[in-house]
Amino acid sequence: MNDQELLECIEMETGPNPERAVIWLHGLGADGNDFAPLVPELKLGDMPAIRFVFPHAPVRPVTINNGMSMRAWYDIFTPELVRREDEAGLVQSQQAIEALIARENQRGIPDERIVLAGFSQGCAMTLQTGLRHPRKLAGLIGLSGYLPMIDKVDHERHPANQDTPIFLAHGVMDPVVVLARAEASRQALQDMGYSLAWNTYNMPHSVCLEEVVAIAAFLRKVLA
Repeated sequence: MNDQELLECIEMETGPNPERAVIWLHGLGADGNDFAPLVPELKLGDMPAIRFVFPHAPVRPVTINNGMSMRAWYDIFTPELVRREDEAGLVQSQQAIEALIARENQRGIPDERIVLAGFSQGCAMTLQTGLRHPRKLAGLIGLSGYLPMIDKVDHERHPANQDTPIFLAHGVMDPVVVLARAEASRQALQDMGYSLAWNTYNMPHSVCLEEVVAIAAFLRKVLA
């Protein structure tokens, strides 16, 4: 991918000349603006500078929403999410996220100081990309989402991120990505030997303050 083909992004830096980065992926129908207001809430101003990158997913028709076009990392065919999956869309977005990681490398930030984070579809893309990435990342954050293409991960994953810390969080009242779907993803990751922190919160398909505090603590640990 050349620069013209890179996803459009919103960027925020917590200080000058950042040597760490967080690439944060939004959910279905949202865009990069969705999580940008979270940066000050994380209260990371005393840490070494971090660049937060909030890409906008491409606009595409989404089957489950009557084919309406919206920002989406991949198509969704059924409410169960995983019975039939848009493998081509997942791989295409994975490549687009890899290009954003490569751009951070070009700007002087190595993979081991980059965190991938995402909400809902963005969580799916974080796991889709992070587990297959050929160089070790600092950490993966998956919020209110699930592990896509669960039957392919084991033979497609790369050993580089076998020991990368993973933070997963989910609302126990989530009607969009039901808790059981997230728990199956957690179990699959644990069965493959990944080390992960699992947090549930008394909320629907959203983010809560207690969760934000836990995310900040995770970022402090992996980007110290």
